[in-house]
Amino acid sequence: MASSGAGDPLDSKRGEAPFAQRIDPTREKLTPEQLHSMRQAELAQWQKVLPRRRTRNIVTGLGIGALVLAI
Repeated sequence: MASSGAGDPLDSKRGEAPFAQRIDPTREKLTPEQLHSMRQAELAQWQKVLPRRRTRNIVTGLGIGALVLAI
């Protein structure tokens, strides 16, 4: 059986995969490149989710408006 190393995706003791931990830039000293990379990743995530959220908000608003008009 292979030994658990840096490339092993599973924790051999618990059998669980490691997960990402959020980095707090106020606690840890980060280089400007790291801060820029974090901002780019967050911006990409926002842009990915924004159309879905916008659609959901419009549908919710129309639903509430229809309910108000029905009353």
